[in-house]
Amino acid sequence: MAPYEFDDYDDLDAPEWEDTAEALLEEYQRQTEALYRTPEAVPDDEGLIILPVVFLRGAVVYPRMLTPIFVDEELSVPAIEAARERGTTVLAFPLYDPDVVRPRKGDIFPIGVEAAAGRPLSLPDEQRSALMQGRRRVRLVRIVRWKPFVVAQAVPLPLQDAKDRETEALLRNALRLLQRMAELSSTVPEEAYLFALNIDSPDWATDFISTTLAPDWGRQLEVLSTLSPKERLRKVVDWLAQEVDVLELEDEIHHRVQSEMDRSQREAYLREQMRAIQSELGEGDFWQKELNELRQRIEKADLPEEPRKVALREWERLSQLPPMSPEVGIVRTYIDWILELPWTERTEDNLDLAHARKVLERNHYGLKRAKERILEFMAVLSLKPKRPRQPILCFVGPPGTGKTSLGRSIAEALGRKFVRVSLGGVRDEAEIRGHRRTYIGALPGRILQTMRRAGTVNPLFMLDEIDKLGADFRGDPAAALLEVLDPEQNHAFSDHYLEIPYDLSQVMFITTANTLSTIPPALLDRMEVIEFPGYVEEEKVQIAKRFLIPRQLEETGLEPEEVSFTESAIKRVIRQYTYEAGVRNLERELGRILRKVARLKAEVKRFPSKITPQVVERLLGPPQFFESEAEKEDEVGVATALAWTEAGGDVMPVEVLLMEGKGEIKITGQVGEIMQESAQAALSYLRARAKSFGLQAEVFEKTDIHIHIPEGSVPKDGPSAGVTIATALVSAFTGRKVRHEVGMTGEITLRGKVLPVGGVREKVLAAHRAGLKEVILPKRNLKDLVEVPRSVREALRIMPVNHLDEVLREALRPASKEETT
Repeated sequence: MAPYEFDDYDDLDAPEWEDTAEALLEEYQRQTEALYRTPEAVPDDEGLIILPVVFLRGAVVYPRMLTPIFVDEELSVPAIEAARERGTTVLAFPLYDPDVVRPRKGDIFPIGVEAAAGRPLSLPDEQRSALMQGRRRVRLVRIVRWKPFVVAQAVPLPLQDAKDRETEALLRNALRLLQRMAELSSTVPEEAYLFALNIDSPDWATDFISTTLAPDWGRQLEVLSTLSPKERLRKVVDWLAQEVDVLELEDEIHHRVQSEMDRSQREAYLREQMRAIQSELGEGDFWQKELNELRQRIEKADLPEEPRKVALREWERLSQLPPMSPEVGIVRTYIDWILELPWTERTEDNLDLAHARKVLERNHYGLKRAKERILEFMAVLSLKPKRPRQPILCFVGPPGTGKTSLGRSIAEALGRKFVRVSLGGVRDEAEIRGHRRTYIGALPGRILQTMRRAGTVNPLFMLDEIDKLGADFRGDPAAALLEVLDPEQNHAFSDHYLEIPYDLSQVMFITTANTLSTIPPALLDRMEVIEFPGYVEEEKVQIAKRFLIPRQLEETGLEPEEVSFTESAIKRVIRQYTYEAGVRNLERELGRILRKVARLKAEVKRFPSKITPQVVERLLGPPQFFESEAEKEDEVGVATALAWTEAGGDVMPVEVLLMEGKGEIKITGQVGEIMQESAQAALSYLRARAKSFGLQAEVFEKTDIHIHIPEGSVPKDGPSAGVTIATALVSAFTGRKVRHEVGMTGEITLRGKVLPVGGVREKVLAAHRAGLKEVILPKRNLKDLVEVPRSVREALRIMPVNHLDEVLREALRPASKEETT
């Protein structure tokens, strides 16, 4: 809003203005005396009036309105008292800034009112107040003087009160909005609306509404300075509409809150009535009864200090909740988990080593290293019962080798509870650590769930298939297991749901895996690895006799005296109907045989009581696998290698064929990069020693070499075939035959040294099974023969070697006379 223009004025305290001030004061006294003696003597709209000035701060006085205002002790009070002494009115001008202390000419709003002022009253807070009634709007012309009070010259503003249809509509709209405000707000009395209904003047109505509702300072000045009643009505109607919208929204919010409060009060009242009715019927307060029972459970439970504090705190929280609150179930479930977890319950370990040895031997055949480790642990535990750390073992081996069943036997030998969790395919970290209670349906992780199922703090806990853990956007479960399997940390395992440290240090953890390659190094470092090698044929035969056949007889309903297996029949099943390191498929095939026999018995037909190799083939059909056999005669360029497979050891012929060409070498049989490198090393050694073998250097440039490993559909790799490939190459180039009864294994270097390899036990057993007579091994592998049965070692001639020259001397036939000439 642009301020009204009025004449500039100077500070009239200056001496040169004194005469003018005296003259103006005389004129002011003359006019005011005439004004109050006869109303007709009031100057017309064009006349000037000179009156004392009262400054308005935070409140505006409108024409015809009676308004209380705060007055300044220094400026306004002397002006009012002077006007009352002379029986005159005053000029009331608002200040732009109500907080200004000593106003100057630029601080005065130019539009004000001429008003009659009452006697100033003193208030308790040392302020002064006066009652003022407005007469008419005036415009400031100039300041006549500043001291001892302000006197100003003003001109009355003309009254514009013409009514038309639009003005009448605006007035009715303003009255309707005022009525709505009176309905919605307690600050607008209904009497104000009734009084406004009797005002037919738009000018008066707008001033009355503004005085009654007291809008903000800016709007009050805007209403005061607007001379047209129509424009003033428009502004008042806009402001009233905004206020009504806000009040209606407040009313809606209030009703909504009140409705919720009423409903809550009604529910509380109904619950109290229900409690009273149940008490009269003798049924008691079920909710209170349940709370009391829960408190008794907490007090009776043998909980450590921290879990007890948490449980009692949650119980206090539960007791403050209404029974129908959805949070009741969450808190109650949490307390139940604390109470149901084993905190101090434990089983006493059976440290009788003889008993443990008996249990392990009764349930398992072989697995010497794993059994010895368990007996060592029991021995240490018997010498130091309070040993804080439990072993964390990792059983690694092919499927079906008895890893999980050995865990059960260990638990039986120790007298501990056995619990198992399968980790295969777990990809969410929350499966290990649980979900936080902020989630709906949150639960602890599998570790604590299994501990609750165990019911003791020292079970044997088996984590199956740890090598098959996954990881995705939900976290890495393997990383979460680091705390579980670390003896330095698992005494205070933290689950996201429980949020209380839980002691896992008394748990004996055993993990199983088929391979170590997929286990993170940090996790593998926390475990003691025990390898489970594949069973050899002799072990499978004994396992079948002691465990598999009796179990299958019981499952098929046959009596042991009704059906028996010959050892040759069991070997037939092992060699021609299964191909595995474990015994899982062997048990299936034995079960197939006995189920067919059980069917014949159930049909009251003749059934075989003695299972022979012929009966096996008749019941199971044609063989599914064919046993590898040694070569029948000596040949040039063909040597027998000993290989290790997931099903155990095997023999593998290596063939070398020479052709005229350009010195190229080809290796086939689906061999890997390491085996190809071994072939390159063998050829390089042969070319470097060509003269010692009686070969010309040019022969390699005119000869193409083809090396083939049969059974090309089976992938092969590793360095252990190096000596075999070198032997076959020397045989092919020199024409010396390879002894067919000799099998060999070992890695070679460019200097012809033979390095040790793995899987010696399985390879030697495969050589014996295939009918070989001699086995060439690296000398540093002699230590591995300890695991080979004595009968096999006595049946074979073991030849330890350090250099390829020793291999060739033992494996190749001497050169014939035709060859030497």
